[in-house]
Order: sequence, then structure tokens, then C-alpha cells
Amino acid sequence: MKRIITRGAILILLGTILIPAPARADFNGRITMDLTMPNGQAMLAYLFGRNDQRMDMTTRLERIPDPLETTVITRKTDPDRAIILNHKAGTYTRINLRDALEQATLVDFDQNYKLRNLGRKNISDYETTHIVLESRTDRIEMWLSRDVADFQTFRLLQAQSPRLSNTGLAQAITGAGVDGFPIRIVQINETGTITMQVTGVESMQPPRSEFRVPDGYSEVTGTRRPLDTTQKEHLREVMEKIKQFETTP
Repeated sequence: MKRIITRGAILILLGTILIPAPARADFNGRITMDLTMPNGQAMLAYLFGRNDQRMDMTTRLERIPDPLETTVITRKTDPDRAIILNHKAGTYTRINLRDALEQATLVDFDQNYKLRNLGRKNISDYETTHIVLESRTDRIEMWLSRDVADFQTFRLLQAQSPRLSNTGLAQAITGAGVDGFPIRIVQINETGTITMQVTGVESMQPPRSEFRVPDGYSEVTGTRRPLDTTQKEHLREVMEKIKQFETTP
């Protein structure tokens, strides 16, 4: 049962993307990052074109032999929608980002952050601004570099939990007068510690084919309607029970 819960949690992690903002126009290229979670690791590659963006994520979890490979594509011409590719199944799904934002409200965490600016630090040869954001439920440490991109660019294809792409976090950073792409992140909450680290930045013009659905992939469509208040409350109760199960020795 725990394996099913873990796989479901990762699918939620990959599928939950908040409303995108325009990527910084003067950066085209690839950014790669390593992600370490309490139960596994992942490699991320962000690809930014003139009008499209793409994120590839390969996740390896403990006790699950096969890696989970997912791609998310967004377009400036249709900013409220994204395409999620399932490479193992050879399928793709179109999702409405505003609906995803609504579902993200099911994740219970405090978005009232206090920010501390710890000054300038050099990380992996990048000049960064070191900040710490703390709320009742989260502690997030970031090293932001304007040399790579801005924070909105990071939010655009962020496939992690809404804890790294919510409005409250973005407003706290903007309100403090700091900006930049996170070169390193250390995130601590009730699930444990998650770290992200940039491993490479390459300025280039990606071919348009990188932002297309591969030939032979079939579309998966869903007919599920948005959740009503009662359904949301029920899901919150289910998620709380899952949390209690996972924390029980």
C-alpha cells in the first residue's frame, strides 16, 4: 500500500503546475538541476525557447525499480494550459493550469513567509543573493542569481509541490526587492528535507521540435469536473489519513 501512496504522491508532484508567467525574454537555452528527496532522487532539465518552455524530469524512488520519466511543455500563446508527456505509456495529456491551481489548495501549508536576506554568496561560480523564507510549516533557503534568469522563470516549469511556486512565496521575494533563478534550494517541512542544485546552464536556441508531442503518442483525455466544496473537504481528510499512515513507524 505504501508503494501505491508514494507513486501517487509523485504523480501529484509532477502534475501540479501553477499559473505561468512569461519567461525572461533574453534567456534561451537549457538549465539542468539535481533534486534530492527523502525517498529518492531526480534529474531535471529546463529548456527555454522563444515561445515555448519544456521541463524533463527523471525520478528514481526507493523500492521502485523503474524510473519515472515525465515531460511538461507550456506555450506563451496558450499560457493557461500545459501538455504532460508520459514517455513510458507513449501518451500525452492537456491540463488546464487554472484547474491545477485550484487543486493545489488541497495541500495544507502556511504561505505567510518571513524573509531574511543573508547577503551575497558565490555558489558554483555564480554570484547569488542568499535568502531564507520561514512560515509556520516551511523553511526554504535559496541562493538566487540574476546571471541565469529571474524567479518567475523558475516558477514557470516548476514541477515540485506548490510550496515552491505559490503566490505568497513569490510576493515575499518580490517585496524584499530580490530576484533571480535559484542556483541552490534547501526546503524543510514535515515530509523531510529536499535539496535542488543547478548543475549546468547552456545558452542556445533549442530546435522547435523539442516542444512538439512526439510522433506516435496518443492523447489521454479526461472528463472529470472541477471538485466542489464537499469533494475538496473529503480529499483533505483522505490526505491527512495518508500523512498519518506514512509517519507511523
